[in-house]
Amino acid sequence: MEKKPVGKITHFYDKISVAVVELSDTLKVGDKISIEGHEQQFEQPVESMQIEHEAVQEAKKGQAIGLKVAQPVKENDQVFKVVE
Repeated sequence: MEKKPVGKITHFYDKISVAVVELSDTLKVGDKISIEGHEQQFEQPVESMQIEHEAVQEAKKGQAIGLKVAQPVKENDQVFKVVE
């Protein structure tokens, strides 16, 4: 299993469990990601993402996306794409 950095968390909305991710690489719905911080690490599939409140299937480097997350995250947590 290989992990490729795809971005970092810049904000987290705890009431709705949505993280803002600044991308350093392309990310698609269906990709498996690992979110890693000082206190935790977990994996989840990308089930949906939004840019400016519009659902998108794919986002590219340099874009900031809203991503539903399974657990609370913190600013500066790293996001990796898991490549099986």
